[in-house]
Amino acid sequence: MNTSVENNQASLDPIKWLMVATVVAAVVVGNYVYQDVALVIRLAGVIIGLGLAAAMSLTTVKGKAAWNFAKEARIETKKVIWPTRQETLQTAFYVFIVTLIAGFLLWLLDAILVEVIAFLTGQGA
Repeated sequence: MNTSVENNQASLDPIKWLMVATVVAAVVVGNYVYQDVALVIRLAGVIIGLGLAAAMSLTTVKGKAAWNFAKEARIETKKVIWPTRQETLQTAFYVFIVTLIAGFLLWLLDAILVEVIAFLTGQGA
């Protein structure tokens, strides 16, 4: 019985996505057509319309999966041990220093290769 309900819901998904697309299109067109209306009112309409579209999309199978993914990602971020400010600054400093050294070495290699090629071709650089 559960499988038939899921299949029935999945069969309605294209209709739901069409409704979502229609609402989003209506928001875009409405915002364009009513450009003479105050910005605050249009902004409220856009927020309400997009909220309605988001709510409708969350009733689909893909929408529910995306919502579950977002909830699980939020739970996982709470498990992360974030570095302290000092550790972040030290790491950023090391990255900066290594980038400078790598840039200098690449510049030096480029200068050497330009001189070698100029010598081999007999042209001054």
